[in-house]
Amino acid sequence: MSNGNSHHYGNNIHGDNVNIYGGTGNTGIVKHQSPALREAIGELAGLLQELRDQVAPTSAQVIDDSLPVIASDASAPQERHRALIAVATIAATVGALGQPVAEAVNKVLGLLGL
Repeated sequence: MSNGNSHHYGNNIHGDNVNIYGGTGNTGIVKHQSPALREAIGELAGLLQELRDQVAPTSAQVIDDSLPVIASDASAPQERHRALIAVATIAATVGALGQPVAEAVNKVLGLLGL
């Protein structure tokens, strides 16, 4: 839809919403998380909270720093990927205890297409 200098593309709560208001070369995009992604991130967050109490303080700090990046729609894909890899690495270092976290990270990565 176009109205003078304003353009509106899509308004699907489960898809992308792009608005352009005047000028040239301006783009904006709002990403909406799918229900499956929100659920997977919620599961991962719960597992990370459990794991955080059982790892060294420096690893707990990495979890604390990574979780908001993982959970935020606003996080850039590269930032999210780094945060997911960081917590997966911690999970791998604690063996069987971290296996559910590693599996949850892989699920989130798959849903994000990373």
